Amino acid sequence: MSLTRIVLIMLLFFYAEGTIFYWLVPDIWTNRLVPHFALAFVLFAALYRGRHTSLFLGFAFGFLQDIVFYDKILGAHAFAGALVGYLTGLLMERRRSTMLMALTMISLSTFVYDNVVFFIYQVFRLNHLDYDWALVSFMLPSVFLQLGFSLLIYVPARRWFENIGVKKSEEKEE
Repeated sequence: MSLTRIVLIMLLFFYAEGTIFYWLVPDIWTNRLVPHFALAFVLFAALYRGRHTSLFLGFAFGFLQDIVFYDKILGAHAFAGALVGYLTGLLMERRRSTMLMALTMISLSTFVYDNVVFFIYQVFRLNHLDYDWALVSFMLPSVFLQLGFSLLIYVPARRWFENIGVKKSEEKEE
């Protein structure tokens, strides 16, 4: 599968995280769960395609999220997505990614992403939340949501990203 198809799938997940997800979740959980489905694909790109691809995808979809969902400050999600994608790709550059390692890295990266965005908003005094409350109320439930989503799409995402690498190596041999 080509990278353009991956981007189209990411756009579909971006659409789902902003609309369809909130129809499926009970009203009690809508303020507590923050889905980052496109970020999961950015992290899969970091694991299977490298840090530069994930840097670009993290910045692009983070900036798209800044424009569509948040109006107070532009660039917080773009910076966090690019930073987390690049660091995940850098950490996993020379290692073979098993399922447990991939899910662990996605969970940790999502947690770091939420913390970076929280502290950027804290620095610019755009939120007045206590960190302990934010951690328990929406950061940890969102990490578990990401973990479940990543577990659900692990096998197809790995195949898609690994097929991109196989096609590129076949083109170089010819």
